[in-house]
Amino acid sequence: MRFIHCADLHLDSKMTSNLSREQAKERKMEILRTYSRMIDYAKENKIDGIIIAGDLFDTRNISATARNMVKDSIMSNPQIEFYYLKGNHDSDNFFSKLDDIPENLHLFNEEWKTYDCGSISLSGIEIDSTNESTLYNSLVLDNDKYNIVIMHGQIGQINLNAMKNKGIDYLALGHVHEYQNGPIDNRGIYCYSGCLEGRGFDECGAKGFVVLDIDEQKLTAGFSFIPFAYRNLYTIYVDVTGAMRTPDAAAKIEDELAKNPYSSRSLVKIVLVGEVDVDCEINTDFLKDMFEEYFYYEKVYDETKLLINYSDYEKDVSLKGEFIRMVLQSDMSEEKKSEVIRCGIMALSGEEI
Repeated sequence: MRFIHCADLHLDSKMTSNLSREQAKERKMEILRTYSRMIDYAKENKIDGIIIAGDLFDTRNISATARNMVKDSIMSNPQIEFYYLKGNHDSDNFFSKLDDIPENLHLFNEEWKTYDCGSISLSGIEIDSTNESTLYNSLVLDNDKYNIVIMHGQIGQINLNAMKNKGIDYLALGHVHEYQNGPIDNRGIYCYSGCLEGRGFDECGAKGFVVLDIDEQKLTAGFSFIPFAYRNLYTIYVDVTGAMRTPDAAAKIEDELAKNPYSSRSLVKIVLVGEVDVDCEINTDFLKDMFEEYFYYEKVYDETKLLINYSDYEKDVSLKGEFIRMVLQSDMSEEKKSEVIRCGIMALSGEEI
């Protein structure tokens, strides 16, 4: 049997961080379309079940569009079993709008619930304050089956040590938005599928879902991560050490982008790092405008450090020299000194801060 393990879809997320109003609306629809494309993938690849390990939705106030898309995807695909465990962003609002729960939609609650598929079992529990201390002792699995366990939470809240020697083969987790996996014991592994689409620059890199392919006779399985996002987010660090002018920094950015050709659909944050001279002029607004047409969304941050030799200004009688000496002799942190001097030099040069 073949299963998709996905989580943290956050359908109906407002997507207002960073993006314009038009882009936010577009990204909201794109996430819905990615969910729909995943269902198409399941049909085309003969997937028997889809495990949704929490946070299918992002808000209690689910739009009719999102609600109907999910409902229709379940009801129009009776050959696929859907296993839906609510996460911390989910509520019962989705179910309250359903006249009947479809036969192929399997739900979980605050007590362990198990569904059997021949030699494969799927067990899940929704963690809350009433069960988090007792749920491990109450988990009983058949060691002669391939046991999938579904939960939503971060490791720590989920006690992996307490899951050892329980007969778990695959622990399908949600809540962490990047793909991760590791051993539980000699028998089983845990896996976070990550989210389907990144929504901010804390969710960079490939996003998608996991396909679990189980041999029902041997009770063994292989699994693979499937990158599936329509758009990816990247944070790109560019070392501009030695740059003195904005064009110098632009050339270094060009060189860095050439090393890894990013799709024009990407959302990119360019972070300038390295050490630059105190008189260096780098205009991040100009750079943002320059590279804006390269990507769907792009922004530039300057996190360079000023290379300041105190002896160069020890006897400098200029206003700049006096200002730099005053800052260097203060009790501010080195990071704060660098930022104050940067702003001060810009002000003394008549630039807008």
